[in-house]
Amino acid sequence: MEFNRLMRNLGAGTVAITLTIVVVLMFVNWILEAVKWKYLCRYIERISLWQSIQAVFCGLTWAAFTPNRIGEYGGRVMFLKPRKRIFGVVAMGVGALAQLVLTSVAGSLSIAWFTVRFFDIGWWGEIGMWVLAISYAGIFLLLYFNVRWIDRLIRHIGFMKRFYRFFELLNRYDRRELTIIFLQSLGRFVVFTSQYCILMLVLIPSIDFVPMLLMIFILFFVQAALPTLDLFDFGLRSVTASYLYSHITDHDIAVMAIASCIWFINLILPAILGSVFVLKINFFGNTTH
Repeated sequence: MEFNRLMRNLGAGTVAITLTIVVVLMFVNWILEAVKWKYLCRYIERISLWQSIQAVFCGLTWAAFTPNRIGEYGGRVMFLKPRKRIFGVVAMGVGALAQLVLTSVAGSLSIAWFTVRFFDIGWWGEIGMWVLAISYAGIFLLLYFNVRWIDRLIRHIGFMKRFYRFFELLNRYDRRELTIIFLQSLGRFVVFTSQYCILMLVLIPSIDFVPMLLMIFILFFVQAALPTLDLFDFGLRSVTASYLYSHITDHDIAVMAIASCIWFINLILPAILGSVFVLKINFFGNTTH
């Protein structure tokens, strides 16, 4: 009943404008990812921005049908030459790590805030929670900006010997380039965070901004940590969002509606659009661009 009242108060025009903005931000998000993918491929194969956009949307289609979006790797690298595809997987891993670092840093610090704010864990517990969160965030940042350590680690794993030459690509990205990739990922992070913020502020105008924002970061963290399938991910998103936001608002139906809306616009809609580019894949040769 409360949700219906909120929707009636908004009016059809406001809803249409809000959804249009969120959809436009979806395209901005994935175009930024395409810019990042083009940059990541600079040591593998020169591709145009349009080719990169096609690859990204094709990867999203594959991702929808595989756990934890693992199919996104396969769908995207199929737009590279066959001999370059494994290098493409490694390059994509660098970009994914940058995104994961942002999610982990924001999420871990937000979880520490959430725990301290809503649970009585004592003074020492609070200190321990913050130390753990800061250490966790620091490790991810250290690993990302020293990504070449992964290549050195692989060299000490016997059964990975056949893949050594592919992981040598990690040594090509210097700190400056890793910083550029990190900032590109940050741009995406700001965009899809903004989508949540816009819907939250429109549907639940009484909500406090800072707690709302930190809850979004926790939601991202949970989504990244748990194995899910995009096609059925809306259930986990809705339930997790409902639990988190129950601490700061009683508009649980609105929160679940927002989580489901973002799921459809950011993942399912691009996957549908990307199905057009799946048809262009040549599995055993150069993909027609």
